[in-house]
Amino acid sequence: MNSTILQVTDRIVLRSQKSRQLYLQRIETAHARSVSREVLGCSNLAHAMASMSSEEKSSLSHLQAPNIGIVTAYNDMLSAHQPYASYPPLIKRTLMQKGATAQVAGGVPAMCDGVTQSQVGMELSLFSRDTIAMSTAIALSHNVFDGVLYLGVCDKIVPGLLIGALSFGHLPAVFVPAGPMGSGISNAQKASIRQEYAQGKVGKEVLLQTEVASYHSSGTCTFYGTANSNQMLMEIMGLHLPGSSFVNANTPLREALTQAATEQILEMTAVGGRYMPVGQMIDERSFVNAIVGLMATGGSTNHTLHLIAMAKAGGIILDWSDFDEIATVTPLLCRMYPNGQADVNHFRDAGGMGLVIRELLKVGLLHEEVETIVGKGLSRYLKEPTLVSGVLEYHDAAMVSRNLDVISSIEQPFALEGGLALLEGNLGRSVIKISALKPHQMCIEAEAIVFESQEALQVAFKACELERDFIAVVRFQGPKANGMPELHGLMPPLGVLQDRGFKVAIVTDGRMSGASGKVPSAIHISPEALGGGMLAKVCTGDRILLDINAKRLELLVDEAVLASREAVIPDLSHNHYGMGRDLFAPMRNSVSDAQSGATLFDTIGEERA
Repeated sequence: MNSTILQVTDRIVLRSQKSRQLYLQRIETAHARSVSREVLGCSNLAHAMASMSSEEKSSLSHLQAPNIGIVTAYNDMLSAHQPYASYPPLIKRTLMQKGATAQVAGGVPAMCDGVTQSQVGMELSLFSRDTIAMSTAIALSHNVFDGVLYLGVCDKIVPGLLIGALSFGHLPAVFVPAGPMGSGISNAQKASIRQEYAQGKVGKEVLLQTEVASYHSSGTCTFYGTANSNQMLMEIMGLHLPGSSFVNANTPLREALTQAATEQILEMTAVGGRYMPVGQMIDERSFVNAIVGLMATGGSTNHTLHLIAMAKAGGIILDWSDFDEIATVTPLLCRMYPNGQADVNHFRDAGGMGLVIRELLKVGLLHEEVETIVGKGLSRYLKEPTLVSGVLEYHDAAMVSRNLDVISSIEQPFALEGGLALLEGNLGRSVIKISALKPHQMCIEAEAIVFESQEALQVAFKACELERDFIAVVRFQGPKANGMPELHGLMPPLGVLQDRGFKVAIVTDGRMSGASGKVPSAIHISPEALGGGMLAKVCTGDRILLDINAKRLELLVDEAVLASREAVIPDLSHNHYGMGRDLFAPMRNSVSDAQSGATLFDTIGEERA
């Protein structure tokens, strides 16, 4: 094992010792030694199986065979989740052939960030993660399930499902992906048209035609944003079947993998051959592997929030310093949009997750001796699934990349360090995506121009007021201020200015899209402006230093001057009503800062630790 990876892991174990111990005690207490529904009274059980067929009722009432819960994020608003419509019947048929049963325990909300980007609804996006976690808990509260299949793909949905799954950590869990759509137009063409639209060179009709040619069918969007970073994480953490993350939606292989995932959960139940509750299976090493995978693939900055929140649900305490230290020893192995022009279909064809895991294991950057849904050992994931005469088979994953422009080797990586970095200074702590940046973008010092919304920056851009070097400070975009929306609307105008030769950067307490990275963006600043952060004292004209090489983010203003300044707190009431935002006031009031996962949920026992 790499010594730095071991040191970080040991530090996380020590930091989490009390909370993790308490968590494991709690899931042991919750564990039923036989089928879970045995504790129910007759009336309770009758209610639970009232709608089932006579064959299913017979199976449940004998209290011997497992009953599997299905928690689904299905809706046909999301292209990535539309394929899930057919999954519950397939799962139920597969289980009945094995003498077991399944029930849709509940649905969880699933919103599409692609639809709500730059819209008011985006202010509910981050909060949807913890809402999904609570919805999962409600779905499983009936206590009739011996294992759970989780159907979800996109941005906040998988993290929310895993938080919910870990709150029922005594139950085995398998995450079942739906797969990406086929490749559409090139990412380069799409980005070019977006910038032309921002400059007024093409109209909305041309832009819409371009977007429709990119997002064109059911399945996950194919760029490597948060949704596909989710899929990578679930596989490298051992919660997906090997090689299943990026098999296209609505294909025979996808259906075969769903059946195999269904059969796998049976083996993991208390009455199966290998009881493996998810709360015990996912440990500190699993989360370290997840962070390594994030760095090696150039994954989404959103996971510097989500992984911290997910780990908390299992009594494990992560810190941004862990991400930063792991990044220093993890080479960047992948080039997918926005870090390159390839999409996840090209990534799969180049060797996919099996090849990436193989490369990382070669040099001890991953913990191999972890538990997974298919047994102990991450080397079980060095496989690729295929159909042979209609039968699912596994073969060895690629030994070398089939496309070195998409997946490199550990000996000749695209970069020596991973895709994210931690910045610190008198403005607070922030993260920055570096995998798509050029060497000359690694250090920028310029005057600040302060905005309190992305719309204000867009207005200034259209008025030709930004034709110079500057650092855009976009504040009051944190969890407490307005739910921390992704500031997707910043990228087209700033990308245009950057292409014109100006040095530009972003400093914000908000989030950026998982598909962003072209413009240097110090994001997730903690503490946020509304939470006492120095960001609230920045004035237009102040100089800011954003130095990625030195990992510094500094407001270059004399300390005495800063001490005498009053924080500027604008009227934010317009962020607190309309589009359902008034319903989320308790979340805005209770949410933690970004470096703590922007979550409502405390680490188990952290106060006592």
